[in-house]
Amino acid sequence: MLHIEQFRYGDNLAYLLYGTTEAMAIDGGAWQEILTFLKEHGLNLRFVTNTHRHYDHTPGDDHLLGKTSAAFLDCRTLADHETIVLDGEPVMVYRTPGHSIDSVCFHAGQNLITGDTLFNATIGNCFTGDLRGFFESIQRLMALPDDTRIFAGHDYVRDSLTFARHLEPDNPAIERFRQTCDPYFLYSTLAQEKKMNPYLRFNEEPIVRLLQKRKLPRATEWERWQSLMTIE
Repeated sequence: MLHIEQFRYGDNLAYLLYGTTEAMAIDGGAWQEILTFLKEHGLNLRFVTNTHRHYDHTPGDDHLLGKTSAAFLDCRTLADHETIVLDGEPVMVYRTPGHSIDSVCFHAGQNLITGDTLFNATIGNCFTGDLRGFFESIQRLMALPDDTRIFAGHDYVRDSLTFARHLEPDNPAIERFRQTCDPYFLYSTLAQEKKMNPYLRFNEEPIVRLLQKRKLPRATEWERWQSLMTIE
């Protein structure tokens, strides 16, 4: 079984997936803390990679590559369903275009590192303009097991929960997550996301009623998704 460690730099979140001897850094901007963790735990950094190549997710790459013997895995060339192996354990790559063309997620056991595709209680901006592709990426992640743990690329929880409450003020799952989430090891389960994240709730009656009240298109899943993306 692979373990996961979370590191903060600003509001960004960096990750280390590791087994008994090997590790992989993902969006490793907190490179000094990562190097310290590797040394303290006797780990060999095998790979350095990213969920996408936006500048705020890549500042640690050159430092980690320069100070270790790790190989660089360019997320732009990783194949969908490609398997990366650490200590004999698989890490599955999912290509999830939408926020960026090169966005990928990494799935190891129950842990899903989502970058800026899926945050805790929200989703990323659609900088590509490909709303349909983003919708299909989110649908793909929603099909994973409910106990999947979502590790996002930023801590946007406070603002995300505020906006979710703005849309669904009577949704108790939103406040429940705010009270129980651990800011020092931030994640949500997919089950929690389906209860509080409006962008995963496009088929739920409260969201459909909201779209109706605002006179927005809602006849199909795709129309509901597009309408949600327009609400401020």
